[in-house]
Amino acid sequence: MELSLNRIDYVQVGVTSQKTMRLLPSYGRRATQKVAIADQDGVLTCFGIKKGEAVPIFKTLQGPKISRLELGGAYGTPQEKIFVAIGSEVRGFTKKGKQFLSFETNLTESIKAMYVSGADLLLCASYIYNHYVDCKDQNYYLSGDKINDVICLPVEKIGQMRPILACQDRVLRVLKESELLYEVEVPGPPSVLALSSSNGGDTGEDLVYGTSDGALGLVQITSNLPVNKWEIQNLKKRGGILCMDYFDILGDGVNDLLVGRDDGVLEIYSFDSANEPSLRYDHVLAESITSVQGGCVGKEGYDEVVTATYTGWVTGLTTEPVHKEFGPGDEIKISPDMQNKIATLRTELEQLQMKVLHEREKYLQSAQSSTAISAVPMFNVNDKFTLNRDDASYSLILEVQTAIDNVLVQSDVPVDLLDVDKNSAVVSFSGCEAEPNGNFLLATYRCQANTTRLELKIRSIEGQYGTIQTYITPRLQPKTCQVRQYQIKPLSLHLRTHVIDRDRPMNTLTLTGQFSFAEIHSWVNFCLPEVPEKIPVGDNVTFYFENTFLGTELECTYRKGEGMFKSDNISTISILKDVLSKEATKRKISLNISYDINEESVNHTLRLIHPKLESQLLLAKKVQLIDALKELQVHEGNTDFLIPEYRSILEKSDHLLEEYKKQPAHLERLYGMITDLFIDKFKFKGTNVKTKVPLLLEILDNYELNALISFFDSP
Repeated sequence: MELSLNRIDYVQVGVTSQKTMRLLPSYGRRATQKVAIADQDGVLTCFGIKKGEAVPIFKTLQGPKISRLELGGAYGTPQEKIFVAIGSEVRGFTKKGKQFLSFETNLTESIKAMYVSGADLLLCASYIYNHYVDCKDQNYYLSGDKINDVICLPVEKIGQMRPILACQDRVLRVLKESELLYEVEVPGPPSVLALSSSNGGDTGEDLVYGTSDGALGLVQITSNLPVNKWEIQNLKKRGGILCMDYFDILGDGVNDLLVGRDDGVLEIYSFDSANEPSLRYDHVLAESITSVQGGCVGKEGYDEVVTATYTGWVTGLTTEPVHKEFGPGDEIKISPDMQNKIATLRTELEQLQMKVLHEREKYLQSAQSSTAISAVPMFNVNDKFTLNRDDASYSLILEVQTAIDNVLVQSDVPVDLLDVDKNSAVVSFSGCEAEPNGNFLLATYRCQANTTRLELKIRSIEGQYGTIQTYITPRLQPKTCQVRQYQIKPLSLHLRTHVIDRDRPMNTLTLTGQFSFAEIHSWVNFCLPEVPEKIPVGDNVTFYFENTFLGTELECTYRKGEGMFKSDNISTISILKDVLSKEATKRKISLNISYDINEESVNHTLRLIHPKLESQLLLAKKVQLIDALKELQVHEGNTDFLIPEYRSILEKSDHLLEEYKKQPAHLERLYGMITDLFIDKFKFKGTNVKTKVPLLLEILDNYELNALISFFDSP
């Protein structure tokens, strides 16, 4: 069955946070549902739809930002009580808007995630999980990394509380009271959790997770171990997942999975008889989707998918047919309701135009006045800076509640800006002096009208670290901008992983000295991405990392007074040695540094680089031939005289050029890595080989793996 949905925009509230919109349960089989939505202005709005118009049920006054909204109620009764998290406080409202609860928790931080199950209230700050029963503190847990979401398996099905925390370190932590029951490793940092089919499936133990890098998965959370059932990789390179819900929008009796992403893509997955998901529908909205729900809102008898976006738009994708087709000679009849609606909209539009003219005149008069005080308009920026595992580049996503005029990007570290297909902004580069100002990049993105979301791709070089600054200017008067900073770390292309290959040839760096656990943890946090800011629990800690560009690995184990770092890439060890000793010197801490270099690791790294280098050299060679081959084709009139290899290059010329354009300076980057590897190998032996670098580059230009290995082995 082909799914056809039509978009209807209902209402706009303030800027919304993740999971702050829910549909209240309906009374009667085909009755419409009310929408409860909370925004960052602290306003909770509840509305219904009558004759296509949003009719408010209640609206609270402005206050501190609302970070989460959940529905609750006693077991076995309709879940129609509205709970909102404001700072460290939880407030409860009835469906009519009467406040019945104001619970000030003992959390010192703002609530980041919340779940309500009967009399049980689960709350999470950045690292702390608290479980309250009837507003009395029951259980507590301190997580090793930031908590993004929390959920509990249905108590009425499994007979006990089994909370699950989605943590930034690519782990789901399953709890029993205040203790960790076990951990579930997932492919990316989990950003949102949902019960399968909204009730945990047949067993009540099935849990769906979505990750910030766009993957989806279903895992069964049993009492002693997890069972992974399916996983969907983000092959289309779409945004991270912010929200999920289950609803039978296809009408086949099986609940479908609704997924909202941070690039504005809404997806609907249906399930076959084997419970395997398949994508049935997708729709692109202009901004990130913070909440998604399935239900019946606009008109009785017509199901729809309701979404809330970052800037506060509540939008429905309804099964109700909007367009009616008329044949030639048919008389188009507009119903009285539609005529009234059109007249009302025209009146509203005229009033708004008059108001805009009046306010503009007022602003111009005050701007020319010598006594007027100019107020800087405040605006919210939603930003995300993440490393992509697929192409070893950073994605910087900037989203503003109003249209963006321009974004200035400045960097004090050498980086490349890559093309993004979804990006319609015009980029221009300004000349800048690396010395003495440390300015390596100055670029301006000028956005088209009504652009509220901008995505940039940045590629960094390991060993070069610093700060990228963005100056975001929206289309507001008076002109104002916000500055955001993003750190490029020394080992910027490394990502956390769960396991490493112990059979690889490893180089070891060992540090000892009079430093505390907190000090060495802050140094590791400075060097590597995805290391929690908070000091880990316990006396020592081990982290595993993988280089997204080369596939080399790193193991970090440290405690008070001692740190051990193992990697199969000698350049990684060299960068760590330089940066850690510099950080220790800043704090006037004396370090004893020892290292054990495995000669075999260098050849191992060269073999890892080999397929990448070979394919890039081949691509560059083919691209160089394209112009000459096209000239021959024009001159001769056909390509029959060419050998099959050259004919293939001509046929695929557009694809080859596109691939080459996607990877600017890729070859130079690989050359740089091999050069660093060569210098670092001999640096640990106490030999300076920088004079031999031109000879190395000659060998790379006439690349052959065995010749390169022989050159590295020669003294």
